[in-house]
Order: sequence, then C-alpha cells, then structure tokens
Amino acid sequence: MVDALRVAFQQGRERENAESKPGPLGWVLSVPDTHQKTGLIALDAADDIRVITCATEDEAHAINAGLHMGGQQVALVIQHAGIFASVNTLRGVAVDGRIPTFYLVGLLGRQPDVDPKDAKGSMLRHCEPLLDVFGVPHARLESSDDLGLISEYYRLSRERSGPAVLLVGMRTS
Repeated sequence: MVDALRVAFQQGRERENAESKPGPLGWVLSVPDTHQKTGLIALDAADDIRVITCATEDEAHAINAGLHMGGQQVALVIQHAGIFASVNTLRGVAVDGRIPTFYLVGLLGRQPDVDPKDAKGSMLRHCEPLLDVFGVPHARLESSDDLGLISEYYRLSRERSGPAVLLVGMRTS
C-alpha cells in the first residue's frame, strides 16, 4: 500500500508540475482504523509521507481541504463507519465544494466469502449504496492484485474535483 500511494502522490505532483515542491511527497490523514492497522504502521514508518491522526472524519475532511488548497497530495484512511459519521462533510466539502478527496475505507467486519451487499451488518450492506446516492465512484481493493487502483482512483479524485473511494475489503492486520 505504501509504494502504491507513493506512485499516486508522485504522479499527482507531476500532473501539477510540482515535482520539486519542498516537504513530504504526500500526506495521509487517518482516523484510527484497526482494519488497516498494518498499512497505517507502514505509512507511519515512511520518511517521505506524513501521517496525521485525526480525531474525526470531519476533521480529516477539513485538513484535506486545506492541504489540497496548499498544493499538497493527500489521502484519507478511515473505516466505513466514518463514511456514515461524516456524510454531511463528504457532501458539503468533497462533493459540493469540489475538493479532490481520495479515500481508503476499511470494511471492518468484512467476511471474505460474503459480498458486502449481503453482509449481516447494515453498515457494510449500505456503504456502497450510500456512496452511489452521492455519485461517488468507488471500487473494492481486495488483494495485492488491486493495488493499481490506488493510483487510478487518486487520479480520478483530482480529475473530477471530488471524492473517489477504494473500499479495503481484506484486513491488513
């Protein structure tokens, strides 16, 4: 995941002609997520990516907007419950405000043999339909074969000036 984010951040800099911009290659804003724990630990260890742990998803959206306005490359790492918790901010800042917002959303409780749409838990069942309601493009990141989606959806968030979501189906720890 770390290398895939590096590629996405580097490509973002190149598209914006900001390769020599001082500071980190990119920023990761996270709200504690046990589902993506090992990925977050690896990101914390990266010397070219800065990780900020936020108290809430709403706070992460606001920081994302500020960093974006400052020309920085940013990704949000949250749990699917955070999509529900911050739906008004997602709508107001990312959708209506047209702020590029790339998410890696952990599907906590995801069972490998059960499609999220058939999950017992309502938050798992309704996460993708909720994103559909707001017209947010999304895909599932289920294995290392899907890591190329990180660059694709990161770029998509920038091109459409809005949100794009990768749902991390398989636990990283």
